Amino acid sequence: MPSDVELDENGIPVNYTSKTSAKATAYTGDPETASGRKPMPGHIAVDPSEYPYGTELYIVSADGSYVYGYCVAADTGGFVSRGNTDVDLYMDNEDMCCDWGNRDIVIYVLN
Repeated sequence: MPSDVELDENGIPVNYTSKTSAKATAYTGDPETASGRKPMPGHIAVDPSEYPYGTELYIVSADGSYVYGYCVAADTGGFVSRGNTDVDLYMDNEDMCCDWGNRDIVIYVLN
């Protein structure tokens, strides 16, 4: 996480440009992203018309039990055409993806 991202005592960004409730799933294993960035945790799939590639975000589950944390819009998810998910979070393996499932989240846009 960049050093200029300051978190409050609850682990929420202090400075952000907008905040929205959304839904997130998880994915893994793609060999490359649509933006050309390496697929890795912290590089997420988005609808680029909503979050252009390079947009910096901070994501937590709506109930606060899970913090995905700082991430960058780097890929386009297949969910974009289906409309049932807002972002797709890259994880290290399938077990982590299954543990995540489909969760309600809060997205903080940092830039």
